[in-house]
Amino acid sequence: MKLTLTEFVSLDGVSQGPGSPEEDTSGGFTRGGWLVPHMDQSFIDQASNWLERADALLLGRRTYEAFARDWPQIDDPNDPFTSRMNSLPKYVASDSLTHGSWNPTTVLSGDASSAIAKLKESPGREIQIHGSSILAQSLFAAGLIDEVRLVVAPVVVGSGRRLFPEGATPTGLRLISSQTTPGGLALQSYEVTGAADYATYTGVSDVPTR
Repeated sequence: MKLTLTEFVSLDGVSQGPGSPEEDTSGGFTRGGWLVPHMDQSFIDQASNWLERADALLLGRRTYEAFARDWPQIDDPNDPFTSRMNSLPKYVASDSLTHGSWNPTTVLSGDASSAIAKLKESPGREIQIHGSSILAQSLFAAGLIDEVRLVVAPVVVGSGRRLFPEGATPTGLRLISSQTTPGGLALQSYEVTGAADYATYTGVSDVPTR
């Protein structure tokens, strides 16, 4: 299976607490809910399309506990995400959890990178990481993430946990698709290509044509 990451980020790279002020207040964060004013039907349609490709979800402990608390409580029959989120197999990387409350859940303890590498060898389409930026950072550094899907909100949050903090592993990516929504969100999909490339610009003859 392919390992994909879907992440909501601000223009300054913050990924913490996009959904509400109470979603993630760790570290004293008080600026949550910054994505919500820009959500629209175009975003919902694309996010639903991405989720339909999933055969499993992979989450970090903090995100898993928030999702396990909230998603089972949503009973709107018109919500395009609820049945998929609740029914898909869930894997949570954690050394503190012994079992999951949001079935079906498998806890991955110990060397999560090795366990996830083995999961990727299973038949299927996608294992999807949603949020879980700390887990995503470690898997990105390990070279295990195949595709990154960013939902970029037109806002500078100014503080909070960032998806790619200082010292992140230099990595090259190739843009697969890009679109904007009426609410101003930029939806960008990237294939991870490996090590980042570097060069020196010496004139227009250096610019590749396509």
